[in-house]
Amino acid sequence: MIDAHSHLENEAFDEDREEIIARMADDGLDAVVNVGSDIETSRAVVQLAREYEKLYAVVGVHPQEADGYSEAVREELVGLSRDEKVVAIGEVGLDYYYENSPRAVQREVFSAMLDLAVETDLPVVIHSRDAAEETFNIVSEFLDRHPSHHVLIHCYSYSVEMLARFIELGCYISLGGVTTFKNAKVPKRVAETVDIDRLLLETDCPYMTPEPHRGKRNEPKYVRFVAENIANLRGMDVETLIAHTDENTKRFYRWEQ
Repeated sequence: MIDAHSHLENEAFDEDREEIIARMADDGLDAVVNVGSDIETSRAVVQLAREYEKLYAVVGVHPQEADGYSEAVREELVGLSRDEKVVAIGEVGLDYYYENSPRAVQREVFSAMLDLAVETDLPVVIHSRDAAEETFNIVSEFLDRHPSHHVLIHCYSYSVEMLARFIELGCYISLGGVTTFKNAKVPKRVAETVDIDRLLLETDCPYMTPEPHRGKRNEPKYVRFVAENIANLRGMDVETLIAHTDENTKRFYRWEQ
């Protein structure tokens, strides 16, 4: 299995990070992609990827951290992106739920991060919350200009109808623990209907812990519960689902295991 979106650099793992990484093979994990949200966490995920063979890194500025963006941050991200273990720019986008950064600033930084993805020739991992239509329009315009670029909507949280529109653009979709929640009717429908060739599995750990561990700290090995749940929703064998999603993850991040 591959956990396509994780945050092992988070302080929630300070006491047992090495233990979690050491047991990846025993937990059935072939790789974990750790994702930055600002310059500090971007540095941290790159350092982890350098230290551990099965860890990869994504670097960028999260919309909630957009206020901290500067030309100096951009230049450092360019440098970090040259590392062979950096596989994408992210997570970047729009978050109108918390609005820790003003919307105008989020839009400006999102545009800058998309430009960075083009400059570095790396895929884009997008965070979008309460900003479906605007995110769609920005991504649509981006892909009109750069049709071969890979775009992933991480932790997809919108409708089935919007899903179809993103898929039509050629986007990839990653799903995680929320699909296991009892009353998550729309995420379950999304999991049932998303194109199997565009689906990635994630934990977004330490957040969004799936059942049966909801309420506790999430970690990469729990991607198995996400896989089992989505396979059940789709009426598929779980190993068949994992084979598809692992292949999709390798295709999106443009690497070979």
